[in-house]
Amino acid sequence: MVEELDEYEKTSHGKVDCSNGILDAEGKLIHFRTLWAFTGPGFLMSIAYLDPGNLESDIQAGAAGGYQLLWVVWWSTVIGLWLQLLAAKLGTATGRHLAEHCRDYYPKTARILLWIMTELAIIGSDIQEVIGTAIAINILSNGHIPLWAGVLITAADTFTFLMLENYGIRKLEAFFCSLISIMAITFIVEYIISKPDQLQVFEGVVFPLCSKKNVTMAVGILGAVIMPHNIYLHSALVLSRDIDRKDSRQVKIANKYFAIESGIALFISFIINLLVVSVFAVGFQGVTDIGLATAATYLAEKYGQAAKYIWAVGLLAAGQCSTMTGTYAGQFVMEGFLNLRIKPWKRLMITRCTAIVPAIAVAILSQSHLDSLDEWLNVLQSVQLPFAILPVLFFTSREEVMGQFKNHWLNNICVQFLSLMIIGINIYLIITAAMAVSTAWWMILTLCISFFLYFTFIIYLALPKNYSEALSLRVRSLFNPSGYTYLSKEDNIN
Repeated sequence: MVEELDEYEKTSHGKVDCSNGILDAEGKLIHFRTLWAFTGPGFLMSIAYLDPGNLESDIQAGAAGGYQLLWVVWWSTVIGLWLQLLAAKLGTATGRHLAEHCRDYYPKTARILLWIMTELAIIGSDIQEVIGTAIAINILSNGHIPLWAGVLITAADTFTFLMLENYGIRKLEAFFCSLISIMAITFIVEYIISKPDQLQVFEGVVFPLCSKKNVTMAVGILGAVIMPHNIYLHSALVLSRDIDRKDSRQVKIANKYFAIESGIALFISFIINLLVVSVFAVGFQGVTDIGLATAATYLAEKYGQAAKYIWAVGLLAAGQCSTMTGTYAGQFVMEGFLNLRIKPWKRLMITRCTAIVPAIAVAILSQSHLDSLDEWLNVLQSVQLPFAILPVLFFTSREEVMGQFKNHWLNNICVQFLSLMIIGINIYLIITAAMAVSTAWWMILTLCISFFLYFTFIIYLALPKNYSEALSLRVRSLFNPSGYTYLSKEDNIN
């Protein structure tokens, strides 16, 4: 059995070579050894759906709406899968990730703006992740390790765990999957302890009900579940599988198995989120001051000290793995947009510090407002979504980029509709959040200016571009019928 798997898992330059034997899967519904070879990137991607920001959203969704918002979590996950598959297809068909395509296509100003927006999303996510891990460390140490020390420990151990990559990408993926397993086990135990009503759980997933008071919570879940930088990340993670892109059959098979793997991974993430929502729906519905910072205390009071520590272990696993995948996202985004050519350890330090230093500062300064901070950060994630959705939709829709693997026209229409819906949600979120702070003239003026700049950039990204007139675009064949790639400005064209 090991010898059979070796054919699918030989590594070269940090990649898993899937080209040998991949065609064994051709014509078969599911070829499990091929699925195993492609298993990994989707689970790393799914960690962003399980980070402390999502757990915060799950806690508040359960406490505020009971089981009523489970359907929002489900459909947010489905929409997330749809977008992630676009990103995966882009990387698989072209051999280049989304940030690299953005660098070579968009003019300098637009490229820098996109990079800044994506970095803001990463910083916002990092703040939630380091705070969540620090809270878990504080609980497990019985309060002996303060929050600020836990934040610093989280920042340091991220680099330690990422050294696992030196032992091979498969071992790193296995480590991440073990952390997901820990989350699943701990939250299943919490679910069993709290004994939710199974019928109500089912009804919450199936029936789209939402009371007026929970509308803001419902739209905020979208920002917590779907993260813009995760779209950039997934388009890069699939490049860890080395296939022959000159063979369109191999690209087609790779797309199929990446889709299956991503679907399995996000279904598991949905189940974990469902467990958390249900635990706090049955035990704490109507509690208004519950959040990531106070959840352990409430669990201990209602179910005993064991429930508190079980929760902390799950939270620690969520914070650790999401912080590490955030590091990956930061690396790919900065490398792609800025075309960094420096030693790996220097690149890691630069990309990590760009996001983690602001995250540490905010986490330490906002210790008394952690739950409200998480709500604002979920709004930030939602606001940044169009700056990932529109580029990935644009590139995957172009035959010049994707060849025969470009999006179907119906897919484009659906994603465009989805983009409009998300933009509409963003308008609601921004206005609601801002008006909650102040209704003074300066706030209204700030909103008007922000909306103008925000929508101007969105319209620019949404408008079709003429490839022949795009000064920053270079196109050449990958010497295969399956797609094309961009030449960077450093390439010479005869």
